[in-house]
Amino acid sequence: MVLAQFIAIAAVEEGKFGQTFSPKKEKGQRGDHVQVFVRIDDQAIRLRDPFSSPDYVIVQDSTVLGEVDILEGLKKGGMVIINTEKPLSLPNKESFRWIEVPAYKIAAEVTGKPWMNAALLGAFSAVTKEISFQSIEKAIKKRYYGRLEIQDVEIAWKAYELFRNKT
Repeated sequence: MVLAQFIAIAAVEEGKFGQTFSPKKEKGQRGDHVQVFVRIDDQAIRLRDPFSSPDYVIVQDSTVLGEVDILEGLKKGGMVIINTEKPLSLPNKESFRWIEVPAYKIAAEVTGKPWMNAALLGAFSAVTKEISFQSIEKAIKKRYYGRLEIQDVEIAWKAYELFRNKT
């Protein structure tokens, strides 16, 4: 949910509207599969329902690939951003774009810990151009301060730089 919130906050920083939500009301356990949705628009967002045809899918845990159909409803030409260091074999690759982001590795280089959100956020900004890096930096600074803020901005920047010219 944190990654989705950062995306929405960054969109708002750019004068857009952002909304996050999860279709499940119950609280899950750490490690449970969770779907979280983000809407970004230039107009006020009135919808509150999950959507069935996303433009982008971000997979934070690649181990779900055999258990969850991450491509369900993905728009033709849509993009999948996957946290993994291993090359993946995905079906129907011609109908969508995908990138493999070594988010844990990028974060570990900065913090020594496998924090993935900032790296995925930076990669999302770089490859989709939906939100600027400057807005990501502002979103991180709204939520964190001190060492955590500095580390997350650095992680996001490393991922952004890695993927800036890859789409």
